[in-house]
Amino acid sequence: MNHFMSGLLTAMSATISLFFLKFFRESRDRLFAFFAAGFALLGLYWATPTLFTVHSETQHYWFLIRLGGFLLIIAGVIDKNRARR
Repeated sequence: MNHFMSGLLTAMSATISLFFLKFFRESRDRLFAFFAAGFALLGLYWATPTLFTVHSETQHYWFLIRLGGFLLIIAGVIDKNRARR
């Protein structure tokens, strides 16, 4: 069941990332590029334990991938708000 949920979350993250990439290509708004990269990293986070042998998901370096995804999303929002001024 864990592998199924990991695969589902990976597929959903990849789908969301592709949608944001499509919106970026249409509008050239950098917010969509940040969101696409952030969700791609989150998808990588969910795929990693399934694809590779992970002894413990509680090790800190696995969460750095997730942190990077969230930081990209936050950076995109900050970048969008700064561009208005």
